[in-house]
Amino acid sequence: MPRIKLIGVIHLPRLPSTSYRVDWNLEGILEDTLGELKILEEAGFNGVILENYGDAPFYPRVLDPLTISVFTVIAREAVRNTSLEVGLNLLRNSGREAYSIAVATGAHFIRVDNLVEILLTDSGIIAPEAPNIKTVRINYPGIKVYSDIACKHAVSLSLTLRVKQLSRVGESYRIEEAVRELVLDAVNRGGADGLIVTGRRTGEPPDPEFLRIVKKHSPAPVIIGSGFTPENARSLIKYADGVIVGSYLKADGKAGKPVSEKRTRFLVKTVRELSSNNI
Repeated sequence: MPRIKLIGVIHLPRLPSTSYRVDWNLEGILEDTLGELKILEEAGFNGVILENYGDAPFYPRVLDPLTISVFTVIAREAVRNTSLEVGLNLLRNSGREAYSIAVATGAHFIRVDNLVEILLTDSGIIAPEAPNIKTVRINYPGIKVYSDIACKHAVSLSLTLRVKQLSRVGESYRIEEAVRELVLDAVNRGGADGLIVTGRRTGEPPDPEFLRIVKKHSPAPVIIGSGFTPENARSLIKYADGVIVGSYLKADGKAGKPVSEKRTRFLVKTVRELSSNNI
């Protein structure tokens, strides 16, 4: 088995906004962020995603200039203080803004919840982001775009309607064919450099069969995006080229808490053992 790419997640606290006041301290946020970066780097991770997790409930896209400014400062300091590949996820689906921040800060990739689908979410209907980042990608190439497929905390109308459209054929065939079409659209039309497969909610693992189908048909690397733990690693890792780990790494395994050095090192040890044994 090739070496699995390990990407940790740093859940940032609620960031300040011009529309609401937040009790915040930039130096404190930076100190915490750089401390968690050091844990991930020393444990053997390959990359990290900075995520404005504390800003829930999320707008479909982040437009507030103060929030964007603070996120940019944090991203720049992260890039300057780690050898890890730094990625940005500006929730809920602010791909254009995240890509622009990556250009300004030297970040290496962004995560987009929805590149080519129509999603029904707790933030409302979210449209595809690929058209919005088209020109900035052309003008400033070199930053990778990783896209979720049938993203968590959402219902994919695109996938649901594709399955219905193919209802004239057998059940198992039409589901796999619908996933294949969506995967190919994300990579070949949307330009995804990697596809992310998650469970239904934060901290929940993806369905192994869905993950297998995405891996089977994807021309791009496939990354597990939620719910990955040492306990389920053996059953999931064979269908992936990388994993994004957030909740498990945190104290008590709870998203939003600080990164635990003990849990981080144990997960790296588990993945390395599975990889070395070709499992």
